[in-house]
Amino acid sequence: MIIFPAIDLKEGRCVRLEQGDMARATIFNDDPADQARAFAAQGFGHLHIVDLDGAFAGAPVNMAAVEAAVQASSAFTQLGGGIRDLATIEAWLLKGIDRVILGTAALRDPQLVHAGCRAFPGRIAVGIDAREGFVAVEGWAEKSNLSATELAKRFEDAGVAALIYTDIDRDGLLKGVNVAATAALARAVSIPVIASGGLAGLQDVHDLIAVADSGIVGAISGRALYDGRLSPAEVLALEGVVSC
Repeated sequence: MIIFPAIDLKEGRCVRLEQGDMARATIFNDDPADQARAFAAQGFGHLHIVDLDGAFAGAPVNMAAVEAAVQASSAFTQLGGGIRDLATIEAWLLKGIDRVILGTAALRDPQLVHAGCRAFPGRIAVGIDAREGFVAVEGWAEKSNLSATELAKRFEDAGVAALIYTDIDRDGLLKGVNVAATAALARAVSIPVIASGGLAGLQDVHDLIAVADSGIVGAISGRALYDGRLSPAEVLALEGVVSC
């Protein structure tokens, strides 16, 4: 199980939202590079970065902040938010991002996912953000009539490196990961799944490890790490958790 500390960027600062609502943002660090260094010092070998402004704008917005975070850490870094074409994918990969996440584009332009996987094998992930089981796009502002599992199955043979499954109703609220829904999605496809949304503490990680045979390979943690509910030392010491 890989733990991905989250750096969500709004106006160049590290924030956490509640249920994807930009009006309900808590600022945790004004300096993304400083935050990336802090996670690296704690022992984390992976990072999950989201350009929140970019997700709403449909194009990268927090470029300088992302670049600063990448340069400050040697962690394996995945990035999502506002990535809607091959040129943007390539530009981020050239800047040091290890894996890009296509969310809105996966629903609106599935051929981009296929093209990206062909052009950049192993470096394309699909972000599936769901509200009440249905996919939401455009920075979670729009809910579709497509289920998370239906969308995931569309990319079964595309060569997608991972699916990042976020339960929007839990995101940023420390209510606990929706383990059952995440495991069900993982069992429905052969693509590795990373859990996101609601991770509240060590018990969530234990619960995810318990169903790792479903195909869950990682979990993203934001607020729980920032406010101290999840101890980096304790989570990285768990049997089944890898740091790099």
